[in-house]
Amino acid sequence: MLDTDRQIAKERKDRILHTVPNSADTNGCLKKIKTQEEFCDMKATGIVRRIDDLGRVVIPKEIRRTMRIREGDPLEIYTSKEGEVIFKKYSLMGDIDDLAGQFCEALSKNVSGIVAVTDRDTVISIAGGGKRELLEKRISGELEKILEDRSIYRDTSGEGAVAVTEGNEKYTVYLAAPILSQGDMLGSVLFITDAPGKTAGETEYALAETAATFLGRHMEN
Repeated sequence: MLDTDRQIAKERKDRILHTVPNSADTNGCLKKIKTQEEFCDMKATGIVRRIDDLGRVVIPKEIRRTMRIREGDPLEIYTSKEGEVIFKKYSLMGDIDDLAGQFCEALSKNVSGIVAVTDRDTVISIAGGGKRELLEKRISGELEKILEDRSIYRDTSGEGAVAVTEGNEKYTVYLAAPILSQGDMLGSVLFITDAPGKTAGETEYALAETAATFLGRHMEN
């Protein structure tokens, strides 16, 4: 019986891989999804929800908490020929990957350090080091709370108390400028260190603030 279940699961996965198009076939709408297999890397929750008479469905609170889905967050909807309806968090910052990368490179050279740009959940661009450890990793809960305050954070103690990503204490934030657009917090510009005692000077503060402001205004256009 177990072998039969495995075979059914394999056949189902093969069918999905065959029906889900590559990003090139959809004009970039799936550009954030690196491989077709990501559609199959889904976990059953055992939760069933009914659609109401207005076509609405409630995402359970525990899933919203775990996936950091907040009120007002945009979700992309995908469908497959097998009948799946897939919700995926949509990042507005994902549309400016190239521009964010250029900013990271320029700022990194200017301060001779690590600079990153994030959306509300993950590191989307980084330069100066730490790319393998930090790129596309989820930001830490503490950093997320700091960004929600919508003000520039500066570590004045040099103790490196705020980790950049979950489960990685090596890289910490000593300066974080939120990217704001039309009142919404979309992400941040981070100055990062992997050594204790690092603090930001006025020049770095001004650079981070200017970069975050520019990116926020760019998102409004």
